Amino acid sequence: MGNDLVPRHEKGQSRKNLDFILKNEPDLKGCEKSFIVNRIVDPNEEKLIIGMLESAGVQYIHIPFHLDEYQGLPLDYEGVPRKYLPTGKLFSQLNAAQQSRIWMRLYRHKNNYVMNNNGARNAALREGKTHAKWVLPWDGNCFLTAEAWEEIVADIEKQADCPYFIVPMARIPNNESLLDKGNRPKADEEPQMIFRCDSTQEFDEACYYGRRPKVELFWRLGIPGKWDHWHIEPWDIPCPDYSQDAGAFAKAGWVARLFSGQAHLEKGSSGLVDRGLARNEAITALLDKLDGEGFHSRYDAKRLCYVPDLASDGIISDALRRTLISTAGEALSRGPYSVVDKKTLPPSQNSHDYWHPAPYFWPNPIPIPGLPYIRKDGKRVPGTRLYEPMSENYDRTRLQRLFDDTFVLALAGSVSQDGLYDDQAAKLVRTWFLDPEKAMAPHLDYAQVRKGWNKNRGSSSGIIEAKDFYYFLDAVRLLEQRGKLTQSESSALREWLARYLHWLRTSPQGVKEGASQNNHGTYYDLQVSAIAAFLGEDTLLRHTLRDCRFRIVQQFSADGSQPEELKRTTTAHYCCFNLQGWIHLAQLAESCGEDLWNFEGPQGQSIRRGMEWLLPYMTKEWPFQQIDAFDSERYYPIYYAYLSRYGEMKGLVHVEIPRQEEVKPLFFPHDGIRPFWQLSCKVRHMFSRYDT
Repeated sequence: MGNDLVPRHEKGQSRKNLDFILKNEPDLKGCEKSFIVNRIVDPNEEKLIIGMLESAGVQYIHIPFHLDEYQGLPLDYEGVPRKYLPTGKLFSQLNAAQQSRIWMRLYRHKNNYVMNNNGARNAALREGKTHAKWVLPWDGNCFLTAEAWEEIVADIEKQADCPYFIVPMARIPNNESLLDKGNRPKADEEPQMIFRCDSTQEFDEACYYGRRPKVELFWRLGIPGKWDHWHIEPWDIPCPDYSQDAGAFAKAGWVARLFSGQAHLEKGSSGLVDRGLARNEAITALLDKLDGEGFHSRYDAKRLCYVPDLASDGIISDALRRTLISTAGEALSRGPYSVVDKKTLPPSQNSHDYWHPAPYFWPNPIPIPGLPYIRKDGKRVPGTRLYEPMSENYDRTRLQRLFDDTFVLALAGSVSQDGLYDDQAAKLVRTWFLDPEKAMAPHLDYAQVRKGWNKNRGSSSGIIEAKDFYYFLDAVRLLEQRGKLTQSESSALREWLARYLHWLRTSPQGVKEGASQNNHGTYYDLQVSAIAAFLGEDTLLRHTLRDCRFRIVQQFSADGSQPEELKRTTTAHYCCFNLQGWIHLAQLAESCGEDLWNFEGPQGQSIRRGMEWLLPYMTKEWPFQQIDAFDSERYYPIYYAYLSRYGEMKGLVHVEIPRQEEVKPLFFPHDGIRPFWQLSCKVRHMFSRYDT
């Protein structure tokens, strides 16, 4: 007796079937009955079922469900080829049923624990072999009439030399019909199995509920059926070889399959397809619910993700404090910023729309119809580099100023307890997001526009220009903790972010960016995660942190290199930039109790291995293409992130590396390094190579 799978089953269906069996199934001559209560996750249902069994005075084995055991189980990353992973190139080209089956394969370990389908069958088989010559390890929806039992016994006695028997099932739309004497329904459903006590084959516990767990044994034993024509997909467990017992089976009688509670799923070929989809949907929903229970207990939307509360912790050095206050002083003299202040208008002619041309697309010097622009990787169009004079024409510089100044001012407010910094930071937030006359529209429809292309709308790659929401939202948390935003302002900001997040996830640009195979995919996940974490969208946050692990498998080679970033003309930049994105994602995940730092793919792909491939280049020449200047100090934040999580790296022990506080706290924003990166929630637990 296992878990109800709504909507495949009606809620309480296992209990209803048990009630029908206990009340109506006759005593079977020569048969000893026992039940297995199989990892029922609902404690109330489990209690009711055990109570029914004890009241009836029947034997049962209890296999309990433990949430802590379940939560320690990984996804089956090895089982799905990289190109078919949900972030892979081919996943979006599959139909809904195929995508559902991929998710089922990924959830295999969790499915096998919760449903314990073949595990419970084998538990019944092993227990039964200690008591009887023949064992019937049957599912909890099986029902035998007296006539059916007599037919089974007669067939077995005729061929008792066979160690295995198959018993075809009859799908029953109305359980009460089984009480009619002489009722012999058509039995042509996937059969149950009977084992002689000296049989050698068992059910394969690697096979999971919803994807042929019993059929795998049919294949091994050479039992023919419609399953011989079922397609083996690239993510399926391989078809097994024949066992030494292949062919040693016979057929015996029939058994009824009790009603599932969903009549529309019980009939015809369409019912077969719908049953499969409903089953997968139900299993995924149950497992997702269980995943959510653990995650929700560890996650708090108000918790700072990247910086400690400096006001209470006091962990900032004097030198860093002076630099922070000085930088915040500069921010006091700037802003507030607004998208309506740009010198040119986007194609929409609406000044509230964020607007920025594609940085690497230049006018084609040779007029070719349909090709007004050509791409020059690594060479920026005038006005698209941050802070240069012509950038006033667009919004990119203003957006970066908003992110950086708000963050620095909020940090300075924490350190100094001077409300002047907080007041300015709050003003920046109000102006950009909340002032009806100056606020940005919640989309990036005109980010990285190539005029004459895509109806003059932006490209998916433009979404990365808003990558720094992750630390900006920590600044907002600090302001809210100190009461610098009113309740109505906080609500209005969340409404803006919710609308932007919806655009990010559903617009053509957002969907395409989410499918990116390189750093754009990393920073897309960072944006979605950061905003979801702030809004309390814990399911979306959990799913994004789950799915970003697929990116680790895809983006890193077994040696830690990043093939997609090594295709660029500025490879040192992009390898560091992408790793920084992973550091930010791992820190965010850490604040929710999730561990990306120690995740490893099937071939060892990991953030750690990516760092170990990159960091040795601190001491040697970069051998790949890099067409412009590269700031070698960018290695240091990555090195100190490594040191804080994994300890000293072999090969760098004797390399002279400046102390963390001696490294500059401010890098160019394109580098992907958070301002005052030394201040992180992990710093207080961090050790230094210089500690004594």
